[in-house]
Formats: sequence, C-alpha cells, structure tokens
Amino acid sequence: RYKMYNMSILGLLKVVVRVLFVVLNNIYCIPTFCVWMFLFQPLRYYKPNLYWKIEGTFYHWLLAMVSMWSWSAGYDIVEMGDDLRLCLEDRTLVIANHQSTADVPLLMANFNARKNVLPNVMWIMDRVFKFTNFGIVSVIHEDFFILSGKDAREEAVTLLKEHLHNSYLPLNKKLMVLFPEGGFLRKRREASKRYALKNNLPLLNHVSLPRMGAMHGIVEVMCPNPKSPSERIPENNQLRWVLDITIAYPDGKPLDLRTIVAGTRKPCQTFMFYRLYPSTELPVEREEVTKWLFTRWEEKEKILDEFYKTGTMPVADYCPMSSVDGGPLSPQVVQQDPLRFLLLHLFFIASSYLHFRIASYAISFVW
Repeated sequence: RYKMYNMSILGLLKVVVRVLFVVLNNIYCIPTFCVWMFLFQPLRYYKPNLYWKIEGTFYHWLLAMVSMWSWSAGYDIVEMGDDLRLCLEDRTLVIANHQSTADVPLLMANFNARKNVLPNVMWIMDRVFKFTNFGIVSVIHEDFFILSGKDAREEAVTLLKEHLHNSYLPLNKKLMVLFPEGGFLRKRREASKRYALKNNLPLLNHVSLPRMGAMHGIVEVMCPNPKSPSERIPENNQLRWVLDITIAYPDGKPLDLRTIVAGTRKPCQTFMFYRLYPSTELPVEREEVTKWLFTRWEEKEKILDEFYKTGTMPVADYCPMSSVDGGPLSPQVVQQDPLRFLLLHLFFIASSYLHFRIASYAISFVW
C-alpha cells in the first residue's frame, strides 16, 4: 500500500510538472512568435517571398514545440502505406478521419519530422479554434477557419474558395489538411447513422460519414473541369494528389489533448496509414466526388475494423505496389530530433528575454 501511495504521488507530480511546463511553453513561444512576425511586417510588403519564407520557418519551429508534447509523453506515431515523398512538394489535399483533439497535434508531430512540410501547409479548421491560444498563430499563417452549422454551409464554402484563390494559391502552399467529417467521432457517430439510415448508406461505427461542402469547394477550385471554364486555374496550380490518412489509436481509444499535455496515459503508438491518389483519379462532378469520398470512408471503416480486431493494418490489401522502392512502406516509427527540440527551446527563451528587454527599455524611455 505504501508503494502504491508513492507511485500515485509521483504520478500526480509528473502531471503537475508537465502541465506547468506546457503552460510555460505556450507563454514563451506564442507571444515571441507573434512579436517576431510583427517586427518582420515591413518585409511582407516589400519582400513578400522572404517574409513568408521566414514566417514558415518560425511556424515550423513553433509546431515543433507542440510535437514535443506528445513525443515526451511516449506517444509515438507509426506510419505505413504509400510513400509520402511522392506528394510533399506538390499541391496535395490531405484528408483524415477525425476522432479527437489529439488528431491535429499528432499530425503536426508527423509533419514536423519532415523537411519543409509544415511551412507550406494550410489547415482547414472549425472557426472556434480561432479564439484559442493558438488562434493568433493560425491567423498569421493564413490557415482557414470554416463556419459550422447547416445555415452557414453555403457561405462557408464560398469563403473557402475565396481563401484558396487569395491565400493558398498566391502563397504557393503545398498541403492543405481537411477533416471531412466536420467533428469528432464521438459527437458525430449517431447523427451519421441516422443520415445513413435515411439515405440507404452503410452504417459506420469507427468513422462517421464525411460532410461534402468543403470537399466540393476544393475540387471546384483546384481540379480542372471542362464544363466549368470559369473555375479553371493554371495547370501548375492545380491539385496533384489526394493523401488519405487513416488514424488509428490503440484499442480504439483515442488520445486527446488533455492526455497529451498531462501524460496521464501509458506510452503507446498511434498508427497512420497512408493512401495516395493522383488527382486524375478524383472525379470533378459533385455527385461523383461524393461517391468517391464515401467509398474512401467505407474503406476506412473496414481498415479500422480489421486493425481493432487483429492489431495490424491491412496494408497489402489497399496499396500493394505504392512506394518508389516498389512496395508499400513497412510500419515504422516517425523519429523526432531531441537536440533540435532543445535548441528551439533555447531560441524561444532567448527571444522572449530579448523582447522583454526591448519592451522594458521602450516603456522606460517613454515614461
């Protein structure tokens, strides 16, 4: 009993230390990022390419801090399937199933380990995230905040299409990340089943049926349609790939952001199964796009069902010949760089001190 008591005290102490560290990490990273971007604002107008290169670098560094939270808690990512190297330098739509608040930080950790991906990614997220601590960072990076709700659906798609034309394409970003389900599985599952019963669609348990508004808007802007010449964009700006990521948590029990921050769950592995489709395989007519995406989600249901029953992903069944080496990627842990984490911490701490000293001097000079 004494030993168990000591373990519970140590466990509680660990949680307190991790939470305090993450709070402190936010305090000395996010304001510093914003200050640096403010100081570089003149470049945005006189040397915009240089400004966005600097912003992308700082954004990658900042998301490395988020990546460190899950890595330091022992929550590894295991990747498999098609080879991501084929699409990371092209216009790519990333679609993924959405189970919890852990999906985004784990995707960030995945992309963090790859050179030049996070600087050129655009996240499509619910508008409510604009008002979180990380919202200002996403505003500066020009991510897109989508309106939710049936009444705002048409307006949301219109605004997304405008954002693609006015931000994503001019800034030459590559990946855009979309969660087509439009919400977490635990919140969407029952509504999805009611919709499936009403429309004679398959009942899904491990995913929910995707919502189509954002997907239709992206396809209309980014994919050529001979019947809609007004929507066409230059060929070099068109979508080249669709990367479908199936996220699977051990035992079907998703991590969440609170767990990642506090580290309250035992170390575990989250699996990400990649399937890569050339944009030429993506239809452009609305009804066909809907069928195509629904088919992908029905496949996700089968993939996750197999994984939860056997503990393995049916990779060979869905991407038998995919890699540049002649076959799918074998399961492998995404490796992070601890030394890089340390150096970035030192950079943000030193920057915070520098900005504090500058602000103190300016205030004393004025007063």
